Formats: sequence, C-alpha cells, structure tokens
Amino acid sequence: MGITPGFEIPRTALLAMDCQTGIVSVYAKPQDEFLSRAGSVVRAGREAGMAVIHVRVGFRPGLPEVSSRNKLFADIKSSPQHQKLFEGELASVHPLLIDEQNDIVVTKHRVDAFAGTDLQMLLRARDMTTLVLFGIATSGVVLSTLLHACDADYQLFVISDCCADLDAELHGVLLTRLFPQRATVMTAAEFVEAVQGGHPRASSGP
Repeated sequence: MGITPGFEIPRTALLAMDCQTGIVSVYAKPQDEFLSRAGSVVRAGREAGMAVIHVRVGFRPGLPEVSSRNKLFADIKSSPQHQKLFEGELASVHPLLIDEQNDIVVTKHRVDAFAGTDLQMLLRARDMTTLVLFGIATSGVVLSTLLHACDADYQLFVISDCCADLDAELHGVLLTRLFPQRATVMTAAEFVEAVQGGHPRASSGP
C-alpha cells in the first residue's frame, strides 16, 4: 500500500515535534491556523495508517539533564520563566493534535529528536523507512532532526506550513534552500491530498 513508489504507508512515521501547548502559544502565529493545518496532517496520517509520533521537550525537576556547557538549555535552566513552558499542561502535546490512545510520545532533553531518546528504536522496531516531519522551531528541532534522519538514510518529507520559527527570514531560507536538498517539502494541503490518493510533490515555498 503506497502513495508513490518509496512512500509506503506501513513504513512511514509522522513526527510532530515540540508542538506543546506552551511552545505553540509562543511560536505559532496565528495559533488557530497553525493548529488547524497541523491537525489536518495528523488526522490524515492517522486515518491512512501511519504511525504518529509526538516528540516533546521535557525535564525532571531542577533540570538535571542540562549541562552548563550547553548554551541553549543552560539559558532555560537559569530562567524560571522559560522553565514554565516545560511544566504542567504547557509542557503537554497540544490536545488538538494528539490521540492519547493510539499515538506515541517521545520525550527529549535536547534539540534533535534522536539525541538521547528511544526514537530510533521505535522506528527500527516498526521497520520505518520514511519520515514526515513538522514542528517548532524550524531552525531547531526540525533542522536538527532532518539532518540526523538524512544521514541515517530515511526518505524525508517536511510539511512547510506546519513549521514555525520566530526568525521569519531563517525559516524561509531553510524551507526553500536547505530542506529541499534533503527532503520533499510540501504543504499540509498537499500532504492530505497525497495520503487520500494524490501524489506528493515538492512545494515551491514555505
């Protein structure tokens, strides 16, 4: 069962990354439109039979996972305000995107979805060869995970309008120049059409 050769549904995993309630509220503007697009993608993937995996950032109390040598996460550790994004309901995958009965949740402590997690084991156990990626931020988890997955020889798709970043210029450069060298870049509407019987195609822009 495949959409196009090499894009087999049973061997495809949809990774929704860092789409946590707090992070979405900060990065996704307008939030409702982002959630509508992302929701359509996870529903289409789920209904088609893809494995849906949510990757989230999380820490133990006091952030013992964070090294002082890691500039990005050390800044979070030193800021009680930033830490609130990773506590309670704000830290949970946005409720409009997750099916708690069927979706898988992977918790990470770094930017890359593979770093220090069991994501690779989960993908290997299901014999996954293709990954569909989206998330927040484009220059963070999406970029890091894309580069890792490319080097691991996965076939890759990126949902451009389900990625968000506070740096609009960098967001655009990644989606139009770097990502297409390693993945097929498509919109949410293109993905939904593809899994419902159309054909995935590269998007001309974010």
